[in-house]
Amino acid sequence: MHPLLKVLLAAADGTFPPVDGGVTVLPPLRSGRECSVGFTGHAVIATALPADEVLARKPDGFGASLAPDFLRWLAGPTGKIDVIDATLVGRGTGGPGGPGGPGSGGDPLPERPDLADHPRVRYALAIRTGVRVFGDERGVVTLSEGLAGRPELSIEAAPAGQGRGIGRALLRDALRLVPAGAPVFAAVSPGNARSLRAFLAVGFTPIGSEVLIHPAR
Repeated sequence: MHPLLKVLLAAADGTFPPVDGGVTVLPPLRSGRECSVGFTGHAVIATALPADEVLARKPDGFGASLAPDFLRWLAGPTGKIDVIDATLVGRGTGGPGGPGGPGSGGDPLPERPDLADHPRVRYALAIRTGVRVFGDERGVVTLSEGLAGRPELSIEAAPAGQGRGIGRALLRDALRLVPAGAPVFAAVSPGNARSLRAFLAVGFTPIGSEVLIHPAR
C-alpha cells in the first residue's frame, strides 16, 4: 500500500493531517508518476526527488504546494502537469459483492466493454488500473484504482441528459456498484461546476485538492 493511500483513507474517515502549514514528502506513485495533494493546512507530495530538495523550494500546506512555479519545477522542463482537481469522497450504496452483487437494489448498470474507445474510458485507462466500464443511454461510468491505488469513480453524462438531473441519477446508480459503506474517490475540476454540484448532491464530500505529475527531468 502506498503511504498516500493511508492518508486518503484516513481523510475519508474524517482524520486529516495536522493543520500546521507543513509538507509531507512521500515516494513516487506507481509507473513513476508523482503528485501534490493539498489538505486543509497541510500538503502531501509524492515524488522521487529528495525531500530536502523539495522542502527547499518552500512549498507549504496553505496552497504553495499547488502553485504553478512549484509544479513546473516538480515536473521538470518538459514534464506534464495534469489539471488541479478537487478531491471528493463518497460511500458505496450497493451490496457486499460490488458491481452487480446481491443487495444492490434493482438492476445494476450493465458492464460495457464495448465503450473502450470512449474518451472518458481512454483517459481512465491512461492513468488508472483495473478499469471497469459501465453505462447506459444516460452516459458512461468507470470504476478503477486511481491515485495511490484508491478506488476511484468517474462519469460522463450523455449530452442529451446534461442539465436534466441525469448526471445525478447516473451517479446514484454508480454508487450502487460499490459495496455499501466502502469509500470511493473522485477527482473533479472545480471549474466544472455542473459536475461538482452533481457529486455534492449525491453525498460526495470535498477533502482536498490534487494534481497528477508526469515528470521529465
